Amino acid sequence: MPKLNIVRSTSIESSPDKVFSVLNNLDSWRNWSPWLIMEPEANVDVSEDGKYYEWTGKRVGSGQMRIIGEKENESVNYDLTFLEPWKSEAKVQFDVIPKGESCEVQWTMDSSLPWFMFWIKSITEGFIGMDFDRGLNMLKDFIEKGRIDSKMEFKGESEFPGATYVGVKTTCNMEDIGETMKSDFEKLEEFIKSHPELKGDAAYSIYHDWNIRKKQTTYTACIAMNEIPEELPDGLITGNIPSSKVYTLRHVGSYKHLGNAWSTLMSMERNKEFKKNKKMDPFEEYISDPHKTEEKDLITDIHFGTK
Repeated sequence: MPKLNIVRSTSIESSPDKVFSVLNNLDSWRNWSPWLIMEPEANVDVSEDGKYYEWTGKRVGSGQMRIIGEKENESVNYDLTFLEPWKSEAKVQFDVIPKGESCEVQWTMDSSLPWFMFWIKSITEGFIGMDFDRGLNMLKDFIEKGRIDSKMEFKGESEFPGATYVGVKTTCNMEDIGETMKSDFEKLEEFIKSHPELKGDAAYSIYHDWNIRKKQTTYTACIAMNEIPEELPDGLITGNIPSSKVYTLRHVGSYKHLGNAWSTLMSMERNKEFKKNKKMDPFEEYISDPHKTEEKDLITDIHFGTK
């Protein structure tokens, strides 16, 4: 059976005992689980001592997790059993490593796939690794700030009117997308300064490709225009987002948590909760101005074209 090994880590500004107290109580997982956030209505039952929980949901499947070993303020070990969408077992471990005033938290999972799924081993490790990254981002916020700046509103289907844009098309490593996209929008804002009368009232990022194996993405950062100038500076392109039916999921909170909304929409698509229009690239629409809005209040609509 194809073996899986996923390891991710993050730095948390906290003492090891505080981090440990969250990790060894499964009741706290409701707050920062990268899977439970995708399905708020999923059924979760936690034992009184916080050492065992089981879950059932349409998007998150079903399973059980039990704490089987602890080393105070250093590590926690779990047995994880998936029941749906297919049966499998995993060994999970968190290590808490002091680093001065902070600590490094490492999340490890060893598991396997059914033999007939050997061909998706690398992409499965990539997707689970992204889930771990999302979870660690939320764990960090939960411990450091006592809250997680990531909320979702299921807006449903509507008509998107279409938009003509000027943009920058980029391919970059997924881990660099925040800084790369910031630079792209700075180029666009500089261009808009010389054409303020042509600017529309929306900004978008259109995602053309996600290469999980190479950990790369190709996207176009763009600003809607009422009219396109005859000449564009080098590096800028123009294009259209077509009018279409879309399913919209609104994310309220930090851009670093936008993966929660994307993962939810992809899960909904797999579960056939809407029919995706595969000829239309999904895109983000930035409802809030990041220059004037607190991070926790940023509003982003993620649109998937539908049939």
